[in-house]
Amino acid sequence: MIMKKNTLTKSFFNPISFTVLIILLTVSIGLFLLELIGISILVPALLFSIFVATSINIADQWEKAIVLRMGKYNGLKGPGLFFIIPIVDKVDDYIDQRVRVTDFKAEQTLTKDTVPVNVDAVVYWTVWDVEKAALEVQEYQRAISYIAQTGLRDIIGKHELAELLQERDKIAEDLQKILDNNTNSWGITCQTVGIKDIIIPQGLADAMSKEAQAERERRARVILGTAETEIALKFAKASEQYKDNPVALHLRGMNMLFEGLKEKGSMVIVPSSALDSMNLGAMGGLVSLAKTNEK
Repeated sequence: MIMKKNTLTKSFFNPISFTVLIILLTVSIGLFLLELIGISILVPALLFSIFVATSINIADQWEKAIVLRMGKYNGLKGPGLFFIIPIVDKVDDYIDQRVRVTDFKAEQTLTKDTVPVNVDAVVYWTVWDVEKAALEVQEYQRAISYIAQTGLRDIIGKHELAELLQERDKIAEDLQKILDNNTNSWGITCQTVGIKDIIIPQGLADAMSKEAQAERERRARVILGTAETEIALKFAKASEQYKDNPVALHLRGMNMLFEGLKEKGSMVIVPSSALDSMNLGAMGGLVSLAKTNEK
């Protein structure tokens, strides 16, 4: 209904035809008032003005006009200014050839693993053959919407939830092929299909969130254990350097003492075998004595 109203508006109320009608009517009535023509000429002049004005039509740059002559397809007109024969010819429709967008959705559709989902999608399409679009299908915009919705439901039923969430591009590509197979015979091509959103039940979303969190914690613990193993191997390799080299071990003990005192200014040494092997007790006493003498 909207398309037909736009057609009527373009046919009878476009600015050029309206201007021509006003000019011709003004001239005819003016001549009649000046008594240059009689009533017998005025009536045909008014009818001729209406005839000329209604023969003028305009199609926008992105449109094609479907012209019927006595009910039969006569051809395409436009874009720009074109003329028809009033009464005999009729502009049935103006078809937009720009890329258009149609939103569609599948609500509470079960996946292959019986999970109800709501999927919102969008398709970008265009009319490449105006004659086919006008003659092969009545309401191609609604037809595209219904085919897209049906195709989306079929695809959802063939995939599990994990596949829907992870392979959106592949699902959109499959849906585009379904649309093209149905709309190419109408002179319409679907250029792009996009999955805007996939909504799953809130309870399932919470469960999946907990599962993902547990998986992240497991990976963190595995990484920590791997790091501990690598550290232990490094320490074992380092111990081989000190095994038969008491001087190096002594120097390492002095370095540890220095680092501890440098960071915190004090150091607590607990009884252990390290005191004997690295002589930390004697070195700690010397350091404490040195600090006392400084004071």
